[in-house]
Amino acid sequence: MSRPALRTALPPWLAHALRAQRGPVPWNAVVRGALAGGPLLTLALLAGHLSLGVVAALGAMLAGINDRPGSRRVSVQRLGVPALAGALGLLIGTYAGQYASAYADRHASGGPGQYAGAVALTLLLTSLGLLAGGMSAVGPVASGAGTQLLVATAIGAGMPLPEPGWERALGYLAGAGWLLALRLVLPTPSALTGGDYRFDGERDAVAAVYDAIAALLDAVGTPDATARRAALTAALDHAQDALTGPRLRRYASSSTERRLHAQYTAALPLAEAATALAWTGDHIDGRASAGPRRLAEAVRGNTATGPLPAPARSAPALRALDDALLHAAEAFDRGDARTLPTRRRTVGSLLRLALGTGGREYGLRVALSFGASAAVAQALHHEHWYWLPATAVFLVKPDLGPLVSRVLCRAAGTVLGAVLFAGCAAVLPRPEGLVVLVAVSGALIPVATRHFAAQTAVVTVLVLALVMVGGEPQASWSRIGETLLACAIVLIVGHLPIPKGQRGGGVRARLDEAAAAAHLYLAHVLESDDRAARWTLRREAYRTLARARTAIALAGAEHPALARHSEGTDEIAAVLEQLVDTTTACAVHLDDTGRLGRHHTEQLTALLDQLARHQRHTGISLPDVPDVPDAPDALDVRETQGGAGGAGEAGAGVGGVEGRRGVGSRLTA
Repeated sequence: MSRPALRTALPPWLAHALRAQRGPVPWNAVVRGALAGGPLLTLALLAGHLSLGVVAALGAMLAGINDRPGSRRVSVQRLGVPALAGALGLLIGTYAGQYASAYADRHASGGPGQYAGAVALTLLLTSLGLLAGGMSAVGPVASGAGTQLLVATAIGAGMPLPEPGWERALGYLAGAGWLLALRLVLPTPSALTGGDYRFDGERDAVAAVYDAIAALLDAVGTPDATARRAALTAALDHAQDALTGPRLRRYASSSTERRLHAQYTAALPLAEAATALAWTGDHIDGRASAGPRRLAEAVRGNTATGPLPAPARSAPALRALDDALLHAAEAFDRGDARTLPTRRRTVGSLLRLALGTGGREYGLRVALSFGASAAVAQALHHEHWYWLPATAVFLVKPDLGPLVSRVLCRAAGTVLGAVLFAGCAAVLPRPEGLVVLVAVSGALIPVATRHFAAQTAVVTVLVLALVMVGGEPQASWSRIGETLLACAIVLIVGHLPIPKGQRGGGVRARLDEAAAAAHLYLAHVLESDDRAARWTLRREAYRTLARARTAIALAGAEHPALARHSEGTDEIAAVLEQLVDTTTACAVHLDDTGRLGRHHTEQLTALLDQLARHQRHTGISLPDVPDVPDAPDALDVRETQGGAGGAGEAGAGVGGVEGRRGVGSRLTA
């Protein structure tokens, strides 16, 4: 049997465990990893504070796991927020562990109070698991913060170190801060080849948006159009994150940053027109994609656009594409935008995600897994019991893959890592050889993150080396047993029955969010001609749909006992995607004519009816939207909002390319 046929025959929960991400080696991240933990340990060894160096190297290692491609601005949030949560967890864990240990010493003679300290510590860890699990439902950064909070709490409570809690927390922050400083200071490959040093990540992200628009235009009328539209959404999400990271000032202050903001904003109407063309499915000339590709080259090289090939203007979406190209050419020339059309999350919306069905379900799983593993580890009277709950934290994270896949990969990776470390420890000099092993492992983490088993193997080697550098004996084999026990606990907790309506809450919460965003976008298109607000709502609709699709894909790859709870959700996501695509096509058509045609209204009505049927069967909450008007032929749905003015604005350029060349002579026939 051929390899593709064998992969097709495998069940999804097993096929996912064998799947690895692909891509070029992130050499800049590899260099940062090599310069993180190893040099910190070397300095601590020379200064005579080896245990503090171990804590700093742990902080650098956990920050390295979160070190992903992107802009420098985003890395501050992606690495810094989890590091702060980890330092807080180390502080809490250290003092809680010291209290539990002191209480146990006072009641060592026996009696009812002998285990009260351990029980109190377990209850504290369980409560933290509930809090961190709910918080993780907010997004990737919150998920990383919740993970580091719990892992560091377990390490602080169980790892015997001479320093007080505040010194450990500062050492942990110093290690993570060192890696963050390397991320901010060291140049990336694009900067070395002539790009802008400060904004190289942002420039690459914005250029990728224009490339994705061109790829979608090339795919119009082909089966690849849907996948290319999804790729465009991912590119826009990545660029938006790169440009909207944390900042000291409210607005973009430098001319380079304002120019990048203008270039990103100019891509939004182009993306809208390309999506509308993909919705119609009519074949278009290859000339249409040449303009976005030239814009991508201009962004990447920080150069002028030059003349842009103008597409035909034979349909509303093509006229919108032509108008958007002209607007982009002007925006590239002016290059001055201080803000971005983005919708910021409110505190209330974040709390709703954390306290919603998804946050409650995940918080309950994390609390049970973390608390049970801590209780079992302490009941076994293992001196270094922190490994068991720390392992459970990673195993329970759904963003690392389906449950069974995570368990299989974690078990295989731990065994491989422990065997590799045992061989290295037998031949390497101490502590110099172990310090080198830490540096090598840190360099491998960015590559190993492509597969959970590989990442587990590298992290296992690194942690075992740190533990031995700290003065503890070689513990490879005990770590294997503790990992397998953690796998069993998480598997049991993952299959426990929970209250009706809570199972699959993460998927339902993401679908609820996507449905609300899609309906808000549709309501705005039917009621208003504010284009800037429309682009913001369209971005939010596609972004929430992408999150829902990711959650559904992970749920669908679970073991059948768990996957059945999310059956039918992919159909709802598909209808929502069609609704958002149709709404985009309607918006472009309204800009051009001020009217909705029969085809548009029939499509909207049919899709809303489908969603209503799904709501009755699945319980997905769908907000109310304005009624879609009936169209005997065509109706002006914006009469009361001045829709004719919008049509006139679009119609100003209907005279063809020749009549518009005078504006900078940027479009060529």
